[in-house]
Amino acid sequence: MPDLDATTRRRRKRLADECAEARVYRDLASRRSSEDEREILLGLAEAEERHAAHWQALLGDEAGPAARGDVRLRLLALLARHFGSVFVLALAQRAEGRASQDAAADVDTTPAMVADERVHAEVVRGLAARGREQASGTFRAAVFGANDGLVSNLALVLGVSGGGVGASTVLLTGLAGLLSGALSMGAGEYISVRSQRELLAASAPDPASRRVVPDLDIEANELALVYRARGMSTEDAQHQAEAVLLGADARPEPVPDTRHEVVGTGVGAAVSSFAFFASGAAIPVLPFLVGLEGPPALVAAMVLVGLGLLLTGATVGVLSGGPPLRRGLRQLAIGAGAATLTYLLGTLVGGIVG
Repeated sequence: MPDLDATTRRRRKRLADECAEARVYRDLASRRSSEDEREILLGLAEAEERHAAHWQALLGDEAGPAARGDVRLRLLALLARHFGSVFVLALAQRAEGRASQDAAADVDTTPAMVADERVHAEVVRGLAARGREQASGTFRAAVFGANDGLVSNLALVLGVSGGGVGASTVLLTGLAGLLSGALSMGAGEYISVRSQRELLAASAPDPASRRVVPDLDIEANELALVYRARGMSTEDAQHQAEAVLLGADARPEPVPDTRHEVVGTGVGAAVSSFAFFASGAAIPVLPFLVGLEGPPALVAAMVLVGLGLLLTGATVGVLSGGPPLRRGLRQLAIGAGAATLTYLLGTLVGGIVG
C-alpha cells in the first residue's frame, strides 16, 4: 500500500470521526423513549453525515476503505448501543467540545461546519442537562453516600489503629461504623428529600385558584399581584394578568410542576444513600476481613479507598462534563487529608490515654 501524504491521512481521520459521531447519535436515538429527543439526535446524526460527505468529496478517489474513528469515539459508540444513559450524553458533550476545537483548527473545515460543531455541543449539553436534572436527587445521594462511607470509615479505622488497638477491635469498629453510618445516612437523606418535597408542594400554585379567574373584577383585580409576588415586574405582571383574563373562558390546563422529579423520592434517595455508604464503608475493612493485620492491612485499606475515591470523583467529572482525572484527584486529596488528620489525632489520643 503506498504511503499517504499528511493531508490525505488527516482528511481520512476526519471522515472516520464524522461517521463515528453519526453512528453514536443514531445509536443514542434508538434507545430514547422520548420522540422529541429521538428527533434531536437524528438531526445531529444527519448533520454529522453531511460533514462526512464534505470530507468524502475532498478525498475523492483517495477516500479508500472505511477507516476506524478515534478510539474514544468507538468506545462512545459502543456505550451508546448498549446504554444510552446520561453518562453517554455527558461523554458525547465532551467529544463535541473536542470536535469543535479540531474543526476550528483544520484548514479544510468550512466556517459553516465550525459553527455546526459549536451548536452541536450546545444541543448535546441541553440533552445531557435533562438527564442530569432527572438523576440529580438520587445521584447526589449515591455519590455523597459512597464518598462519605469511604472517607469516614477509613478515617475511623486509621484513627482506632493509631490508638494501638488490635486487629479484631479495628474490624469490629469498622463494621459498627459501616452499619451506624449507613443507617444514619439513609434516615437523614429520607428526611431531607421529604422535607424538600413538602417545601416545594407548599410553594406550588393552588389549582383551585384557577377556577375563580372568570369571576374576577376586570377593572380592579388582584391577579397581577399574584404574578408580582412570584417575581414578575409590575408591567409584565399586568400584561400576564390581562392575557389570563382575556382567555379565562378557555380554562387552560395548568403547567405540570416537574420540580418534584428533579428532587427525587425520599425512599429512592434513602435506599441509594444507605447502599452506597455501606459499599464505600465496606472497602476500608476488607483487608481486616481477609485476615491482614497491622501496617499491611492499613496500607491495603488506603490503596483500596484511594482507588474508590478516584472512581467516584471521575464519575462526577463525567456526569458534570468536567475533566474526570482532575475531579478524581480532587476527591483523593480531600479524602487523604481527612484520613491522615484522623490517624494523627488517634495516635495522639492513644498516646495520652495509654
